[in-house]
Amino acid sequence: MPGSATYSFLLTVALLAANLPWLTERFLLTVTLTKTAAWRWLEWLSYYGLTALLAVALEYQATGTLYHQTWEFYVATLCLFAVFALPGFIYHYDLRKSLKR
Repeated sequence: MPGSATYSFLLTVALLAANLPWLTERFLLTVTLTKTAAWRWLEWLSYYGLTALLAVALEYQATGTLYHQTWEFYVATLCLFAVFALPGFIYHYDLRKSLKR
């Protein structure tokens, strides 16, 4: 993939993955259960890890090497993933209740 298409693909996947825990009742899209807030946050962290692995794979495919990242990089990407999750979080905890009325 060309560079800009790779970035767009990765950002789209991250946006979808960040919102999935709040939009479905299936854990990791496989197991149907009544999810508590703790399960949703655990799933959200799992999706962050999977998205990070995809980013590493795309980096290796594009450059042929992996660049060393410090902890600040991972904190910044985790915060960005939290910002991406905001629409799903608001929908699940605030908007859905208003729409049911």
